[in-house]
Amino acid sequence: MLIVNQLPRIFLFNHNGTSIELSDPSLDMLPESVLNFYSQTYPELTTAKMEGPEIKNDRVEFTFQTNLGTKG
Repeated sequence: MLIVNQLPRIFLFNHNGTSIELSDPSLDMLPESVLNFYSQTYPELTTAKMEGPEIKNDRVEFTFQTNLGTKG
């Protein structure tokens, strides 16, 4: 018998020097929609770019990279 488990998705970003883990609001949402969803709480995500997915520690990780505070 083959058992298939769906890995949980986690969304990460750096907020004021602190790494923040954001839970998945809905499996039905595309990762881009999750980024838009969280940009209402974290305005710096409105211009963020997404990296991933990357499978780590039995979960699927997406990283939101913000451009605020960087030059160039």
